[in-house]
Amino acid sequence: MAAIPTQRESETPPGEARGRATLHGSPLAPGSARALIRAALMDLPQVAPRLVDDAMAVVSELVTNAVVHAGTDVQLDWRLEDGGALVVEVRDQHPSRAPRDAAAGEPPYDTPEYGRGLRLVGTLAESWGVTYRTGAKTVWARLPPGGSETPAGPGPRDALEVAEDLAPQPLRADGEGDWLGRGALSFLAEASDLLAGQLDENLVAALTGQLIVPRLADWCAVWLEDEASVRGGAGGGPARVWHASENRIEELRCALEKEPPGPREGLLRSGPEPYPWPGAALGPQGADGTALAYRLIAGGRPLGTLVIGRCGLARFPDEVTGLVEDLSRRVALAIGAARQYARQATISAVLQRGLLPGAVAEIPGMRSALVYEPCDKGGPSGDFYDLFPAGDGRWCFAVGDVQGKGPEAAVVIGLARPWLRLLAREGYRVADVLDRLNQLLLDDATEAADAAARALVAAGGRPLVAGDGPQTRFLSLLYGELTPYDGGVRCTLASAGHPLPLLLGPDGAVRTAARPQTLLGVVEDETYTSETLDLRPGDSLLCVTDGVTERRCGSRQFDDGDGLARALSGCAGLGAELIAERIRRLVHDFGGGLPEDDLALLVLQAE
Repeated sequence: MAAIPTQRESETPPGEARGRATLHGSPLAPGSARALIRAALMDLPQVAPRLVDDAMAVVSELVTNAVVHAGTDVQLDWRLEDGGALVVEVRDQHPSRAPRDAAAGEPPYDTPEYGRGLRLVGTLAESWGVTYRTGAKTVWARLPPGGSETPAGPGPRDALEVAEDLAPQPLRADGEGDWLGRGALSFLAEASDLLAGQLDENLVAALTGQLIVPRLADWCAVWLEDEASVRGGAGGGPARVWHASENRIEELRCALEKEPPGPREGLLRSGPEPYPWPGAALGPQGADGTALAYRLIAGGRPLGTLVIGRCGLARFPDEVTGLVEDLSRRVALAIGAARQYARQATISAVLQRGLLPGAVAEIPGMRSALVYEPCDKGGPSGDFYDLFPAGDGRWCFAVGDVQGKGPEAAVVIGLARPWLRLLAREGYRVADVLDRLNQLLLDDATEAADAAARALVAAGGRPLVAGDGPQTRFLSLLYGELTPYDGGVRCTLASAGHPLPLLLGPDGAVRTAARPQTLLGVVEDETYTSETLDLRPGDSLLCVTDGVTERRCGSRQFDDGDGLARALSGCAGLGAELIAERIRRLVHDFGGGLPEDDLALLVLQAE
C-alpha cells in the first residue's frame, strides 16, 4: 500500500471538483457521509451513476471503521479529478493502529476490526492506501471514472418492506456464492442506510431479522441489554425471534430464552462464537445445524447479542460469518444511535416541561386561549409563555422568544421565567421588570465570556470546540400586567424586541397596543417604558411570537402588508378560543407545509 499526499485547496488543478466535511465520531457519521457524497456527486453531470454507488459504499466502510476503531471526529475529503477518477480520503485522529488486510495475510488484532471493509474497498477501488501524519491517519481510495465493473445491485427502498430485498440471494447448502460481488456490497451499503435512519431500537431489531432471515440464516434472535443487565451478567430482555417458518417462532423463542447468551468473562468482542443448537425446538428437519452468536458492541459498550442458525450445515461459510459480523457492527451502531436519541428526547421532554408553567392562571373577568407548537418535538423550544397571579389583585403574562433553540435557549428561559415571576410578586412594575431582566442577561453573558476566556487560557491557546465559547443571551419579550376592575381590565404592557401585540375591538377595528423597544440582553443600562390601556368587554388582545408573523410562503411572510392585523380583524365577534384556533389555522395554511419555526400565541379577552 502506497500513500498519496493530500492536495491543498490552492493546488486544485483546473477542471477538478472537491469537497470536505467534518463529522462527529458518532454512529450517525456513516449515514451522514453517504448522504453528503451522494448529494455532492449527483449534482455533477459528468459522474456515472455506478461511480456514485461505489463512492457511497467505500465512504461507508472507511467512515464506519474510523468511528468504531478511532472514536474521534472524522474528516471526509473527496475530489473528482480532471480525468473523471474520484479520490476519497477519511482522516481520523487515532494513528496508532493501521488497518489490517486479512486477504493479504496480515494477522488480525485481538478483536477482528475491519471485517470485509478493506476487501470491499479493494474490490471497488483501482488503488488505495494509508497516509500517516503527526496525530492523524488518512485512509484513501481512488475509484475509476466509470465505477467498478461488477453488476449493479438493488437500489434503496423503505424500512421493513424492503429489508428482504436488500439481502443477498439465499445461501446454498454448499456454501458457495459470490459474496464479494456487487450484491453483497450493495447489501451492506443499503443496510447501513436503512438502519442508520431508525430512532427506535425495537425497529432496528426487527429490521435485522428481516435482513437475515431467510437469506442468510433459517432463523435468528436478538437480545437487547441495558446497563443493569450487563452489570448483573444477564443476557438482557426477552428474545426477539425470526424463523423462515412462522409456526416455529414461539417454540424456538421458549427454547432460546431458557439459556440466553451471556457475556464471556473478561472478553468484549463482536464474535462470532459457537452457540448451542436448539434442535428440540426445530422439529425433525431441524435436528442438526449450526448457530453462531455475535455480541452487539458500540462505543466499547455491549448492547445485546445476535444469534443466527442454519439447519443442515456443519458450519457457516467464512464469507457468511464475515458478512454477518459486518452487519452486526452496523446493527450495534444503529441501536446505540437509537438509544442516544431516546435519552436525549427524554431529557429534552423533561427539560421542556420544567421550562413551561404547569397550568395557566384563570383571571376574573377575562377569558384566555393559548396555542403553543414547538417546531422540534425532540428538543427545548426557543419560545415560552406564562400567565400567573402576582398578588394584590394583579395577574401577569409573558410571551417570549430566545435566540436559538435547544440547550442554549433552555438556559435563557431558565433564567428569565423564574425572575419574571419573582420580580412581579415582589411588586416591581412592568418597565422595572424589563430593566432588571435586561441587566441580569447582560451580567450572565459577561460571566460566560469570562469563563470562556479562562478556558482558552487553560487550553494553552488551543481553539475551543463548539459550545465552549460564550453563548448569546438575546431575548425578545412581551410582558404585561392585568388588573381587573368593574367593567373591564386595566392592562400595562411593554414589548422588548418582540412582535407588537394587537388589540381587536368588537367592531373589528385592530390597532397595535405597544411601541417597539430594544431586545433584552443587548444594550447596557437600557431604560424600558410601558403603555397602559383598558380592555372593555369584547376587546381581545393578541400576543404572538415571530413564528406567526414570519411564517413564509416563498418570498412572502404572513405579516406582510399587515397580514396578521387583517386576519385578526376577521375574528370580530369570536371568543378567545376560536380566535386562537383561527389564527393558528391561517398560519398553517399560509405556508402549505409544517411550520419551520416555533409558534406561540396568547389571546386575552375581556368578558
